[in-house]
Amino acid sequence: MNFVIITHVKHIKQNENFFAYAPYVREMNIWLKHVSKVTIVAPLVNYEKSEIDISYQHNNINFNNIPEIAFTSFLGIITSIFKLPKIWFTIFKACRKADHIHLRCPGNIGLLGCLVQVFFPKKIKTAKYAGNWDPKSVQPKSYRLQKWLLSNTFLTKNMTAIVYGNWKNQSKNIKAFFTASFTNAERVILKKREYTGELKFVFLGSLVEGKRPLLALKIVEALIKQGINISFNLYGEGILKSDLKKYIVDNSLEAHINLLGNKNKAEVVEVLKESHFLILPSKSEGWPKAVAEAMFFGSIPIVTSISCVPFMLDFGKRGVLIEPDLEKATQSIKECLENEERLKTMSSKASKWSQQYTLDVFESEIIKLLKP
Repeated sequence: MNFVIITHVKHIKQNENFFAYAPYVREMNIWLKHVSKVTIVAPLVNYEKSEIDISYQHNNINFNNIPEIAFTSFLGIITSIFKLPKIWFTIFKACRKADHIHLRCPGNIGLLGCLVQVFFPKKIKTAKYAGNWDPKSVQPKSYRLQKWLLSNTFLTKNMTAIVYGNWKNQSKNIKAFFTASFTNAERVILKKREYTGELKFVFLGSLVEGKRPLLALKIVEALIKQGINISFNLYGEGILKSDLKKYIVDNSLEAHINLLGNKNKAEVVEVLKESHFLILPSKSEGWPKAVAEAMFFGSIPIVTSISCVPFMLDFGKRGVLIEPDLEKATQSIKECLENEERLKTMSSKASKWSQQYTLDVFESEIIKLLKP
């Protein structure tokens, strides 16, 4: 089977191996265990490999390099328009030779893939929509167009689109799905945590506006000012790192808050085993892996009520749902901290729920999607 992946994810080539963002590649490697040939249509960039880049595990990869495109500035729009014919032709050629077309959405390349796949109604296809599928959410027009194309069974044939969350009134080709980070063997007996001493808060994610790391920082700062003993470690990199560092120094928070950059999977696991809370007040998510991973080890998530997150947290029974408002969020968290038994129950329920969704279960579901 020639399995064609169409994605906007940036790739790096090193010693004949292709590397990309680790959570994405780990997932794709599960798909690739069950195919004989892989064709990747994606941008290839000249970057140094980082801690969070890993390689595909397959011995028959054909890489089709396409240029990056962006429509966030006037110059970007103009240059991207000139790149579109080449990208379209590359995707079309790859799809023509495919036995199975796999789209990664949402994204500009995913949108082009959604359009090109219309011309191949007899090909078997899957699409992974990793963003927020909530029909009521406010999203960019390009995202809404991708969702419409994936749901349109007249234009889109032989497609299974896997999405996060179980939403009402969906077309028959939309399948509620999940993602996973750990195997059955990595399940652990939940560490009993006490919530009366120092509370360990963590943030896992990119330091970008969409993840709201500054809001997370300010919430923790407000709790500290109210006399709560907290240490807060932020893991990740991004354009807001220097702003966050300045805020920490300007407000004399160095004794409580640290920016620790990217860590590999093993280090993240040890962090989550010890932390009491993960705080992630994102603007948008699909199935936030950081949240599911924290829950797996009993770290209680504190998250904004977006996408399928309320379902993941059982509407507040497996974690704390907050509003993206400093005062309201701080008050919601403080109220939870006053009930230690409730926190212990939350931690237990979070772990029990998340440990259902292992990579073993994920792989068994992937195999079903690959069958003709």
